Amino acid sequence: MILNIDSSHSSIGFSVKHMMITTVRGSFNEFSGTINLDEQNFENSTVEATAQVASLDSRDAKRDEHLRSSEFFAASEYPTLTFRSTRIANVKSDSFDLVGDLTIHGVSKEVTFKATREGAGVSPWGVKVYAFSAEAKINRKDFGLSWNVALEAGGVLVGEDVKIVLDIEAAMAPANAEAKQEAAAA
Repeated sequence: MILNIDSSHSSIGFSVKHMMITTVRGSFNEFSGTINLDEQNFENSTVEATAQVASLDSRDAKRDEHLRSSEFFAASEYPTLTFRSTRIANVKSDSFDLVGDLTIHGVSKEVTFKATREGAGVSPWGVKVYAFSAEAKINRKDFGLSWNVALEAGGVLVGEDVKIVLDIEAAMAPANAEAKQEAAAA
């Protein structure tokens, strides 16, 4: 079954060390995606998602502008981040590894998200809804995001490791939802 990611009930967050001592968090507020969920053979499920770089929000307008610039994401040249799963592995109860190609700044790398099936339910409108969470850690330099400043006391301004945290709610695509509602009415 095809599920659409509900961006109004989901989040794509990231965090990175600042000056090697504090953590700065941000999010991408505009994103979309689909999950092709195979409930019988979960390992056959797939995910595709896209986030708009222009929607980056770290709660500081000047920093966001810098992150969108050519020194980081180069949003005008690379307006989206994408993820396409290649496999699901190590399924244990409700946890699994979601492996796929993450593309940032025009560079694609294989990334493994440690993921969890959080549950499923039926909305007040009769649509089945699924929830997932996932985390991964990437090195931003692997994706060509290498800008930095050396600190006088040692170390650097921006950490290399970036933690990505996903909280996803997805619902049956409208065509599937309509077919289910028609079947239920028959």
